[in-house]
Amino acid sequence: MTAPISLRRAQVTALAALAFGATVLTACGAEETRSAGVAGDGAITVENCGETLSVDAPITDLYAYDGGIISIALAVGARDELAAVTGIARDKQLLELAYPEDRVDELKVVGDDQPTLETVLALQPELMFAGWNYGFSEARNLTPAKVEEHGIETYLLSESCRQKDGARGTMEPWTALRTDLLNIGELTGHGPQAKRVAADIDERRKALKSAPKPAKKPTAFLFDSGTDAIFTSGSFGAPQAIFDTAGVTNATADVEDTWTEVGWERFAAAKPDVIYFVDYPGQSYAEKVKVLKSNPASRDLPAVKENRFVNLPYAMFVSGPLNIDAAEWVRRSLEHFGLAPDSGIDPSLDILDITKLTNLTGNEWIR
Repeated sequence: MTAPISLRRAQVTALAALAFGATVLTACGAEETRSAGVAGDGAITVENCGETLSVDAPITDLYAYDGGIISIALAVGARDELAAVTGIARDKQLLELAYPEDRVDELKVVGDDQPTLETVLALQPELMFAGWNYGFSEARNLTPAKVEEHGIETYLLSESCRQKDGARGTMEPWTALRTDLLNIGELTGHGPQAKRVAADIDERRKALKSAPKPAKKPTAFLFDSGTDAIFTSGSFGAPQAIFDTAGVTNATADVEDTWTEVGWERFAAAKPDVIYFVDYPGQSYAEKVKVLKSNPASRDLPAVKENRFVNLPYAMFVSGPLNIDAAEWVRRSLEHFGLAPDSGIDPSLDILDITKLTNLTGNEWIR
C-alpha cells in the first residue's frame, strides 16, 4: 500500500519541550519532505522521542508489535486501522477481555514472536508502531532508520525513548503513556477517543491517589524473571507508575531505566512486602516461586515464606492503557495482605474473569 506523503523526524529544537497535557501537535508546516514536497493543509504532526513525525492524512494501515502497544491502538479506537500485528499470542486472552468489541481474534497475525525487516517489507504498512527492545533492535537489523529507508513511517513507544547513554526512558511513565495515546489517536484519526481514554485513566488515578493511606507505606518488588540475576523495572518503566498510583514503593525506583537487571542483594536489601510477577514466557509462575524459595537471598524473607505473590499479565505491566487496571489490582492486593486500608475500589477488569484466563496461573490470594 502506498504511504501518505510525509515529513519525517526533523530534530526538535531544545525549545520544543511540551507541557504534560499538550503532547500532541497538529500543525501543518512547510517543512521539507523526503521527496522535497510540502505537507498538505490537513497534515498531522506529533512529537515522538524528541523528533517530529508528520503525515498528510490519518494512517489507515498500521502494523503493531507487542501486546502493550497493540492495546494502545485498540484503546484509542484504531482497530480497523490495525492491518497486522506480531507478538500478540501471550496477551490475546487479556486483550479479548479488555476490548470485547474489537474482534481481537480476527486480527491478522504475521511472523513469529518478533518482527523482522522481511515481515515489515512484505506488509508495506503506512506506519510501524514498535519500540526499542519492543521489536526494534540494532542486533536484529530492524531499526526505525532501516524501515524508513523503504518509505515506511515508524512510531516509537515513548517508554522506550533513549537517553544519551542509550538507556531507555526519558519521561515519567504516565506521561509516556499519555503521549502515545494522544499521538496514536491523532495519527489514526481518533483524537477524541484518545482524549476520552486519557481522561478515564486520569480519573481512576485520582481515585487511587485519594484512597486511604496505611501508617507505613509498603514496598513492592517487580520480578519479571530471574536466576543468576533478576530482571525488573526502574523509574522509567510502567511498573513505577503503577506502584506510585497504588500507593506502594517500587524497590528499584532509583534505577534510571525502564527494564533492567539487578543482583539478588538488591532484592534481599529491599525486604519487599509483596512480590509482583510479570506473567511472561520463559519462566513460569511455579518456576519463579521455586527460585525465590530456594535462593539464600530470598527464601527467608516474610513475603516469600508467606506467599505474598501476585501474578499479572505482561500487557498490564508494560506501557499501555491497562497500566491503570494493574494499579487497581496492586491496590486490591495490598488490601488483601493487610498492607493498606480498604479503599472500596474494585478493579475495572473483573477479578473473576481475569482469574479464568487459562494462561494466567497463581493468584491463589483471590481465588
